[in-house]
Amino acid sequence: MKEPLVAPSILSTDFAHLGSTLATVNESKADWLHVDVMDGVFVPNISFGTPILKAIQQHSKKPVELHLMMVQPERYLETFARFNIHQMTVHAEACTHLHSVVQQIKRLGCKAGVALNPHTPLGCLEYVIQDLDMVCLMSVNPGFGGQEFIPQTLGKISLLKALIRRKGAAALIEVDGGINQANVTDVISAGADAVVAGSSVFDSGDPSQAILTLKNGAL
Repeated sequence: MKEPLVAPSILSTDFAHLGSTLATVNESKADWLHVDVMDGVFVPNISFGTPILKAIQQHSKKPVELHLMMVQPERYLETFARFNIHQMTVHAEACTHLHSVVQQIKRLGCKAGVALNPHTPLGCLEYVIQDLDMVCLMSVNPGFGGQEFIPQTLGKISLLKALIRRKGAAALIEVDGGINQANVTDVISAGADAVVAGSSVFDSGDPSQAILTLKNGAL
């Protein structure tokens, strides 16, 4: 089995020590940094704004994926792209014109991802999957860290993998929510390429080792 890509989510870190968190991630085997931008409308929480993104840009040596849990994300894509963002992931449920938003992300020089909530069927990707660099399957209901993994996600991963192959697409599959050492093997076996890990990394006492454990645990 392949080694998974691991993206630590700073939503679960201690914000009083953001600088040291970024330094730790920089020196770890993490593949990129996952940053959740929440607007308090699409999800019942508010997280990061542009001052935090500017600080991350200045101190992160890892590529940054913005996970935009917000309505009408197209209003802010140009602003976010100024912070040297590697990838922007929008929610299908939050975009009236999903194809247009994906193309806007690409024109800004970023990779484009689409996230789906646990209840959202894969059919909404049928005609955009070939334009995507990644699909992020939520394995918890979005808005808060520390939730338990929804087991039905495993079947959804397999179905998405089949859709990607059928369409001849190249999108990676990322799974976000409740990922830990106990379930990462099943997630990768089902067809995922990348996992987002928050609590299991930053509540571990040794984030670098926790990232290694997730990578090695799926081998």
